[in-house]
Amino acid sequence: MAQQTALADTHGNAGGPKPDSAVVRDALGVGVAVGLSGFAFGVTSAGSGLGLLQTCALSLLVFTGASQFALVGALAAGGNPLTAAAGAFFLGVRNAFYGLRLSQMLALPRAVRPFAAQWVIDETTAVTLAQPTRRAARIGFTVTGLTLYVLWNLTTLLGALGAKAVGNTDAWGLDAAGPAVFLALLAPMLKSTTDRAVAALAVLLGLGLLPVLPAGVPVLVAALAAPAALFVSGRRTGRTHDDSPEETR
Repeated sequence: MAQQTALADTHGNAGGPKPDSAVVRDALGVGVAVGLSGFAFGVTSAGSGLGLLQTCALSLLVFTGASQFALVGALAAGGNPLTAAAGAFFLGVRNAFYGLRLSQMLALPRAVRPFAAQWVIDETTAVTLAQPTRRAARIGFTVTGLTLYVLWNLTTLLGALGAKAVGNTDAWGLDAAGPAVFLALLAPMLKSTTDRAVAALAVLLGLGLLPVLPAGVPVLVAALAAPAALFVSGRRTGRTHDDSPEETR
């Protein structure tokens, strides 16, 4: 039991403890960098016809950039509000899968979990998964979530107020800010061949199905890239073990 506890606290990472100051620095870097892109959402949302209160409510209550950009983007294109909301919902489903993993790593008290769930997004997940210990994971999650939540909402307000000064949001390409930030976070994590295979297959599925499936659904289908790549990798590993000579005892 003691061995299992030790493994749980290190998440299977042999890298050893990480200074709290280093965790805070990394978390602040992500939180500030991504939080500032809330300005782009505020401008885009206001440009799509949503009011100031509606725009700010989305950041306060929804707080997941990809879903927010998807919603206002569909509305700006003249889409039905219900269809736009459905697409945003499908994009947000991925956060539920993040939560399953983070709940094991963070092991937060039950009373705290409903509040922490609001911060389970791409950026907090990326920072948390990069930590070698449970203490570091909790610090990374908390600092990233708090910094990002405050800045995202503040810059959303500033963007919505300054939308008229920006003018045509399409000309600025501000709706690409969210995906660009996500890719910047993802790229350094693609270290192994399996990681790169999952990313490539997900891109192919997402882009290939985009013209034929409703908004948001291609993202969910693209999630199948992970189990598919792991299945193929597992079969290859199994064949390698089967082909190797038996160990002498």
